[in-house]
Amino acid sequence: MGERIGFIGLGIMGKPMAKHLLAAGYPLTVHDLVPAPVDELVEAGAARGGSSAGVAAASDVVITMCPDTPDVEAALFGEGGVVEGVREGSLVLDMSSIAPVPTRRFAERLAERGVTMLDAPVSGGEKGAIEAALSIMVGGPDDAFERALPVFQVMGKNIVHVGPAGAGQVTKACNQLVVASTIEAVAEALLLAAKAGVDPAKVREALLGGFAGSRILEVHGERMLAGNFAPGFRIRLHRKDARIILETADEVGVPVPGFRPVAEALQRALDADRGELDHSGLLTLLEDEAGAKVCEAAGT
Repeated sequence: MGERIGFIGLGIMGKPMAKHLLAAGYPLTVHDLVPAPVDELVEAGAARGGSSAGVAAASDVVITMCPDTPDVEAALFGEGGVVEGVREGSLVLDMSSIAPVPTRRFAERLAERGVTMLDAPVSGGEKGAIEAALSIMVGGPDDAFERALPVFQVMGKNIVHVGPAGAGQVTKACNQLVVASTIEAVAEALLLAAKAGVDPAKVREALLGGFAGSRILEVHGERMLAGNFAPGFRIRLHRKDARIILETADEVGVPVPGFRPVAEALQRALDADRGELDHSGLLTLLEDEAGAKVCEAAGT
């Protein structure tokens, strides 16, 4: 492979993504604040970057996969950041899910150094990352997208160049709006069925064959029925995305009245110490709130 790849951020999504690049034959240099995933990738054949700057110095293409906007900013521009090691002509692919406005600012700051940035957030969760089946929504220049496309194709299936810098993050915000709203709707439907005395598994089976069928009803509905809320995508991260959605909506004057109660539910789940649950764990919040209503009605 011609391009040397650097990968910063080896979390629940980043680690399997980096493994796919290594398996595809790309020379790979990695870094994370947590040593264990770095050690695992190095044992598999990657080089140890030591810092974000070290990764950048050893790479032609640098990928960042960080939890939130400040984390990306620190990885790029903080002490020991990418800008301290990156060379003119390099490409930065930020595959994190962060706010669109800072994303555009980051791209401008890198451009001043002769470095092109694409914002390329992903959807598909841990399963999609492990299976190299992520949906990747990309913002930035056409030529940079064409250069990055072979790299994206190692990690994802549905890869769409949606527009200029920041467009990828706007698209991800739209994605997360739909996902969270649908998870909430599925949780409400399955709980309603159960409380009304109908087997929620049978209800799900029936709905999957009709117009209400969806990937979320299929995958997260099954999680809800099994009570399996081990994180594929954590509630705390979806609450972060909800903040981005609301901030972006306010900036452009879109009211999103259907989503605001879902954002509030994510916050209540976070306040109830459920931030590490999978976002399908919103069901547990509904169950508790339904139980509280029953107790209130009974005067207990």
